[in-house]
Amino acid sequence: MHPQDQYLGHPNASLSRRQMLGSLGAGFGTLALADLLRAEEANAAAGHATHHTPKAKHVIFLFMSGGPSHIDLFDSKPSLKQYAGQRPAAADLRTERVTKGLLPSPFEFHAGGQSGLLISDLLPRIRDCADDLCIVKSMVGGNPNHAPAANHLLSGRIDQIHPSLGAWVSYGLGTANRNLPSFVSLSDGGTASRYVRNGYLPGEYQGTPINTAEKDPEKMVRYLRNGTLDRIQQERQLEFIVRQNRRQLAAVGTDPALEARIQAMETAFRMQFAAGEVFDVRNETQATQDEYGNNSFARSCLISRRLVERGVRYVHVELGGWDHHDNIDKSIASLSRQIDQPIAALLQDLKRRGLLAETLVVWGGEFGRTPVSESGNGRDHNHYGFTMWLAGGGTKGGLTYGATDEFGFRAVENRVSVHDLHATMLHLLGFDHERLTYRYSGRDFRLTDIHGQVVRELLA
Repeated sequence: MHPQDQYLGHPNASLSRRQMLGSLGAGFGTLALADLLRAEEANAAAGHATHHTPKAKHVIFLFMSGGPSHIDLFDSKPSLKQYAGQRPAAADLRTERVTKGLLPSPFEFHAGGQSGLLISDLLPRIRDCADDLCIVKSMVGGNPNHAPAANHLLSGRIDQIHPSLGAWVSYGLGTANRNLPSFVSLSDGGTASRYVRNGYLPGEYQGTPINTAEKDPEKMVRYLRNGTLDRIQQERQLEFIVRQNRRQLAAVGTDPALEARIQAMETAFRMQFAAGEVFDVRNETQATQDEYGNNSFARSCLISRRLVERGVRYVHVELGGWDHHDNIDKSIASLSRQIDQPIAALLQDLKRRGLLAETLVVWGGEFGRTPVSESGNGRDHNHYGFTMWLAGGGTKGGLTYGATDEFGFRAVENRVSVHDLHATMLHLLGFDHERLTYRYSGRDFRLTDIHGQVVRELLA
């Protein structure tokens, strides 16, 4: 049973399966480990109860760390050319650094799909997917600094002690595949581990970081394979360790940390035999590999599809380098080439396999960039108004929602806060964001704290 089922609408709370097994004490040693793992696998298929019928079962969050410039990608502002170099009052908002006059985008925008969404020439393949995109141009952040802004976007708070968005989704939905974690983080070098934390949620909801800079699937996860023990020996070792842990659990009663260790060992044992297959993109046809491209971000996107089709609930994909305080024209062009083909391939591949309808894809960074110049040809941080987009998972494709002012500095129409985004995502996953809570330190915590409204105009 879900650890907080009473908050998910269940009228009766009962002894969990783990607590029941723990109460058997030393007698648990008579149970075969294989039987335990088969039972866990069977229970996984059921998942957790939701508050209403979900549209989405999985999330792929494409996090562009550093703050991508909405003005150069998704939010065309012709007025910037007309007033280039000037500093009108509407563009005179306070930023972190000294900025000068308005800086037009050097890139052209054109309409994509039947919906005619305007998207930069930097992203021609994503533009081909315009009819699947729900572009929110009126996002508003709460902080202009990278770390607190990223924490805000990925956990709902600016400090680093709260559970990440992926942990909340994993906690709400449970796992659909006991051989794999329910929350996986993919990045070049595994640097996204800052955003996999479970906070005060039980340890089983922490994300697993995967280094997609490695092409060998067994090197993507550190210490995945035991180099000295074969599978039979590992089974015996794990059974012994679990038996000792159960004895300890029976002696002390409920121990969330010990429960998490037991869960982690069981998952790690199964994962070392499943991960090699799921993370090895060489198992895909050459045509599919070519469709996504050949870089670590492309591997992350392809692995994301492989993970969600195997039941993983939340996949965080991170690409850094979007902090363009100078030379934005060259830098953003280079990064756009890295993401354009893989993201378009991901959307098209999910759609072709019938997975896009149940997979919510979210793209964005912790904030956007200013329309005024910094260091000549750069842009400073801008949390007053920026762009994110969603696709699939019950969202309305071919839609532009909200707007910034004529220069792209401040959201002025249908403002959407980070908490609103989270409330909407949870709604699509079947949850009332005010009722998905976890009791910790004497109070009920939730992802959206005391804020957030579902943006129903985004829903299909």
